[in-house]
This record gives sequence, C-alpha cells and structure tokens, in this order.
Amino acid sequence: MQVFQIGLPHRRSFTAADVFVLVGLCVLLYAGVRLANLSPAVAERQDIATDPASLPWYALLSVGRMFAAYVLSLLFTFTYGTVAAQSRRAQGVLMPVLDILQSVPILSFLPVVILSLAAVLPLNVAVEISSIVLIFTSQAWNMTFAWYQSLTTIPKELREAASIFRLDRWQRFRMLDLPFATISLLWNSMMSWAGGWFFLMASEMFTVGQKDFRLPGLGAYLQEAASKGDLHAMFWGVGTLLLVIVCLDTFVWRPLLAWSERFKLEMLESESPAQSWFLDSIRASRLLGWLFDHALDPSLEALDQVMSRLLPSSKPLRKPARWKAVLWLAPLCAASAYGLYAIGEMLLQVNAAQWAGIFLGLLATLVRVWVALLVALAITLPLGLSIGLNQRLSNVVLPFVQILASIPSTALFPVVLLVLLKLPGGLAVASIFLMLMGTLWYLLFNIMAGASAIPQELKSMSAILGINGWERWKTLYLPALFPYCITGAITATGGAWNASIVAEYVLFGGDYVSTTGLGAVIAQATAAGDYPQLLAATLTMVLTVVSFNRFFWRRLYRLAAERYVME
Repeated sequence: MQVFQIGLPHRRSFTAADVFVLVGLCVLLYAGVRLANLSPAVAERQDIATDPASLPWYALLSVGRMFAAYVLSLLFTFTYGTVAAQSRRAQGVLMPVLDILQSVPILSFLPVVILSLAAVLPLNVAVEISSIVLIFTSQAWNMTFAWYQSLTTIPKELREAASIFRLDRWQRFRMLDLPFATISLLWNSMMSWAGGWFFLMASEMFTVGQKDFRLPGLGAYLQEAASKGDLHAMFWGVGTLLLVIVCLDTFVWRPLLAWSERFKLEMLESESPAQSWFLDSIRASRLLGWLFDHALDPSLEALDQVMSRLLPSSKPLRKPARWKAVLWLAPLCAASAYGLYAIGEMLLQVNAAQWAGIFLGLLATLVRVWVALLVALAITLPLGLSIGLNQRLSNVVLPFVQILASIPSTALFPVVLLVLLKLPGGLAVASIFLMLMGTLWYLLFNIMAGASAIPQELKSMSAILGINGWERWKTLYLPALFPYCITGAITATGGAWNASIVAEYVLFGGDYVSTTGLGAVIAQATAAGDYPQLLAATLTMVLTVVSFNRFFWRRLYRLAAERYVME
C-alpha cells in the first residue's frame, strides 16, 4: 500500500458512448411520459387499514417485495458489474449507463414507471411490478458499484493464479470474484435493504395529480397513519418495522458477516472475529449437516457442472462485420432521432421562467448536496473505522446502525422539521439535514466494510513498528479505505440528489413547505402532473450527476484501482 496521495489520471472527455447513452435515456423518459398520459384517469383506490392486527400480513408483503427486488439487484449486480469490470470495450458503454441510471431520481422516475405500466398491464399487476422495480432502483446501484470496485481491485497474484489454473468463467466467479467481494457485497446488501425501507413508503403509496396508487404493506401503513395523525398506529407500525429489522439482523446479516470472515486476505486470525449464535447453532446441528452433505453439496456440484457448460472459458470476440453493425445501428439511430425531435417538442412547452427556476434550483441543490456529503464524510470516517476495527463494538452498535438506517427518514421529517424550521434559514438549511439523514448510511456501511477487510497482518505490523496517530491514518487506514470511500461517496451523492425531492418540498402542519431547489421543482411538477417541466428538471439533474461522475468520481475510481490495491 502507498501513502495517501492523489495524483489524478489524465482527463478523459465524453465519448460517443456517453452521447448515445444520454440520448437513449432521454428517449426512454419521453416514451414513459407519453405512456403516462394514456394511463387511467383515476386508479382503483385500495383502503389501507391502520388496525395493528393487519401489521403481520402487511410486514410479510413488504418483506416479500424487498426480497424480490434484492434478488433482481443481485442478478443485475453479478451480470452488469462483471461485464463492465472484465471488458474494456463494454466498460466504455456500461459505466456511463450505470452513472446515468443511479442518478435518475427514484421519486421522479416513479410516476413514469407506474403510469407507463398501467397503460399496458392490468392495474394491480402494474402497481405491484412498479413497486418491486422501484425498490430495486434503490438497492441495485450501490451493490453494483461495490461489486465493480471489488473486481477492479483484485490483487494481481490472485488473477494470475486463476489464469494458471485455467479457471473458466463460472469457476472464476465462484472461486475468486465472489469470495474476494463477499465482505463488501454483504455490507452494501445491508445498505441496500436500508435504502429499500427508506423508499418503501413512496413505492407502496403514491399520488400523481388525481391518480392514486397504493399497495397494502408496511410502508403504506406508516404513510396512512402519518397522514391521519394516528400516533397509536404509527407507534405499532414503527415497532413492527424495528422487529423486522432486528430479526433480519439476527437471522440473516449477522450470520452472514460471521461466515464471511473466511474470505479475509490475511495470514493471521483476527483477535476478535465476528460471531453469531445462530450460525454456531446451524454448524452444530447434525440434521442440517446431513442436509448439507446429502442435498446442498450435490446440488452445488450439479450447478457447477451446468454453469461450466453454459459459461466456458472466454474466447476473444471477433469484430462484427460492418454490414451487421449498420443493420443494428440504423434503426436505433432512426428511433433516437425521432425521440430527440419529440423530446424537443415537449421541452419547448417549458417557458423561460420555468427554465430559470430549474437552473436556480440546480445551483441551490448542488450546494446542499456537497455540504451534506462533506458533513457525512466527517462523521462516518472515524465512526465507520472504529466500528469496523473493533468487533466487540460492532456487535453492540451494528444492530442500532441498521435500525437507524432502515427507519424511513420521511416518517421522521415532521418531527425534525418541528425543530429545524424555527432555526435561521428555515427549510433552506433544514433540507441539508434532511438530505444527510438519507445519505449518511451509504458512506458509513462502505467505510465499515473497508475497515473490517483490513488484514490483521497490516494492523499488527503497524503496532510493532510503533506507527500511531496520524501516521497510521496516512499509511494504513486512508489507503485501505480509499476505494470504499469512493464507492460510498458516489452512491451517497446519488442518494442526496434523490433525497432532495422529499427534503425541499415537504408536507408539514397540513400544508406544503418548500425552498428553492431542483428537488422542489421535480416534486411540484410531479404533484401537478406537469410532465414537460418534470422531464426538463429530471434531465437537468441526470446531466449534472453524470458530469460529476464522469469527470470527478471516475478518475478517483481509476486511482483506487491503480494505486490502492493490496498486493
């Protein structure tokens, strides 16, 4: 490892792939808006019961949607991240796409998805699929970035060993990629579930103008109780949410974290490894041992054989014939050209005053996002390092961190605003704190993952050499945490832009309170059903986030892959 010094790689301008991807996204957003206009005028409204007896069923429905979205996120992560990390040609297209997708604000994207699907599918099916897809959009991006970061920082010795043993693609995935990325992927999976809970209220109950969409679930229960001011129902709803989180921590995440200890790159065993009584019980069970030996292991062997046949050793791809490329690109270019023309017509409906409001809001939100990010980094860097390095502290603090990260901050906004709106600056300053509530966890979970993955040998060597204080931070902690900080910062800024929509335009005291910001513009356009302004504001936010990712964060990603790899 090297001393923490930043030497930025050479500037890389936008490529043709970036332009093509941006055009494609614009066309898709426009198509969604056009389909939204064809959706039913008023959706069938489902009544959400606030009786506590409904909570077990509602909790089961919400966990089911979260699990379905998580499975989709895993499949997307393994497929998309692997191709982007292992193919330089594909990376030039897929990473710009990922930058764009994670920058699209979910609460701006939500009405387009729901109304588009409602135009072509039965309403109940469309709303259910929309809920799962939108939870997926809050889970997938940080997992994919973490997977990509892990694959690009695999030590050279391990990559050479995989080549020497001639591992095919499936064997490389099972024996190298997945074990190396397990720790980071687990911590980001916990963050993904927390992010899913954060947006669950929005994805299960949503109103666009006169169109009312709602699904029975824990998120809808909490939002219905909050809108009625039913403190008794809110108490039961939050209590159920906390119980679900604690159960998941006890029976899922903590056993997985203890199991992942085997994948650390270290020769010395940690002084206080992660432990789980549930995992110890599973290992001590003779019945489960018999099932593993006679059912699970043979199934895995059969899966290995099938996947090795489906994914043989990769061969160099032949360059496609020119006529085939033209055959594929011609209709795509024609569709993109028509889409750009149609988008231009819709954007012409946005008047000069609205454009001025969008750009003024962009500057205001940009300042809030970066202030929230710097404050979050100052808080999470020492806190995450302390938790990740001290297993005893982690055992005590981690459940509370998961609970705090998983509680939908939108449910706490009225309580927070009651105090913050009385301070100087009003919502203009309070919105920074509200954005911080939704972005702090992306950095914290990634930093905890990086700290827990530091090999015991390096910590012991630092202690033997007497490297302490700032010198240890400079030579050990900051270089080891640098890739994880970049991953967390990228997803945190995306989360901050998303949170701006609910932080700059909030319901308080029976009336809406807003401040100057791009999030407020998107929220107001969504509530009013002003699709041209919604499209203009969303594209402005997307272009801003993509530009930062392309010219700033991507360089730091390359720096992490080139200089801060443990090998």
